[in-house]
Amino acid sequence: MSIEKVCVLGAPADQGQPLVAELLGAGFEVTAGVRRENAMADTPFPDLPTVHADINDAETMASAFAGQDAAAFHLPFEFDRARAAHFGQQIAEGAKRAGLKKIVFNTACYVAPHDLDLSAHDGRRDIERALEETGIPCVFIEPTVFMDNQYRMWTRPLIMRDGIFAYPAGPTLKINWVCLEDVAQAMRRALQTDAADGQHVALGGPQALTGDEVAANLTEAIGRPVRFQSLLPEEFAARMSELVTGSREVQPLSIYDGMAKFYAFYNAPEVSPLVVDPQHAKDLLGMEHTSHLDWARGKDWMEGLG
Repeated sequence: MSIEKVCVLGAPADQGQPLVAELLGAGFEVTAGVRRENAMADTPFPDLPTVHADINDAETMASAFAGQDAAAFHLPFEFDRARAAHFGQQIAEGAKRAGLKKIVFNTACYVAPHDLDLSAHDGRRDIERALEETGIPCVFIEPTVFMDNQYRMWTRPLIMRDGIFAYPAGPTLKINWVCLEDVAQAMRRALQTDAADGQHVALGGPQALTGDEVAANLTEAIGRPVRFQSLLPEEFAARMSELVTGSREVQPLSIYDGMAKFYAFYNAPEVSPLVVDPQHAKDLLGMEHTSHLDWARGKDWMEGLG
């Protein structure tokens, strides 16, 4: 099956931009499905063709997908499960009407093979189910945790100012951290092969690292000491809320509440759910994984910090 034209939803976002770059670099014809006409203006791709796409409405999704071979996308986290399921249903209906040849969905988080009574997670499963039911070949890329979280403005300033990498991971929790560029690579490769059609591909980096091991890599990459501080998920959520809203109060169904619940789940099992065998994605997609140390070495850790 030849895929040439790809509609990317979420193209202006931090997960969408690496995907657009990856697809353009591989010769795909890319269109951004966006809600705002000028959504790409402040990205590295201001001249990328755009089409109106509203994930709440199947008709606009069908119009957005018309003439496209495939859709590749992530979706914002939604902590109302019914609303997340609605997104999936509308995208699925639009894809069917447009006659897409393939769908590649980046779940942007770990997805278990069963519900977890976590609304954001379970909503992801509902979206996957709706897409599967279209009968269109689907590939679900399911990343563990993004290396890029270490570079965010809610982690990087503390790393650079105080030499502390603070994260809601228990001291022994191992994670196959994965960078956004590798997620984009996996999605691009999924469009270029039918080997992964119908597959749920758990995607992680080449090493399972504890927080202390992450800090050691950061120390080497940055050239100054960094130590790991294990935060309780509730404390992490309160800090995030305070940074963005000015209040440590975590509202129910907020992104901060959802993050706390995700990380409480990650830390609970004796065996980490965030450890994956990178060989599976390599065998299935031909992945070339980026190590955490190489990723960290490639960042300008002082950028924007003054």
